[in-house]
Amino acid sequence: MSEAVKKDRPQFRNINFLKNLPFYYWPIGAYVSIGHRISGFLLAALLPFILYLLEKSLTSEISFAHFQGIASHWFVKLIILALVWSYLHHFCAGIRHLLMDLHIGLTKEGTGRTAIVVLAISLSLTLLVALKLFGVF
Repeated sequence: MSEAVKKDRPQFRNINFLKNLPFYYWPIGAYVSIGHRISGFLLAALLPFILYLLEKSLTSEISFAHFQGIASHWFVKLIILALVWSYLHHFCAGIRHLLMDLHIGLTKEGTGRTAIVVLAISLSLTLLVALKLFGVF
């Protein structure tokens, strides 16, 4: 009998962090997963601040006008846009995780497709909010 021909596979024992990291390929699901973690952290860390501002803006018309003036600054709009992205990405990725818990789309191709859908939906909705926030329409 003939033996199967074995392919020589590269062995990585001592990986040089700075040399090999730029050539490391991350699948699209890894970007969605990291974005899900970052967006969850942003939402959790800034929730007390957001609730405090909401409570202060609801006390009177004067305080609402004050916060409306603050929110008209371009840098504050960028912070609001980051929070909007954080919420939308976390929501869409959470639905993806719920579908994965139901064993829907667990193949390699399915996880890649759902990751692309999450990025497409969350980024397009964020773009629409950005256009509205910066007064395009």
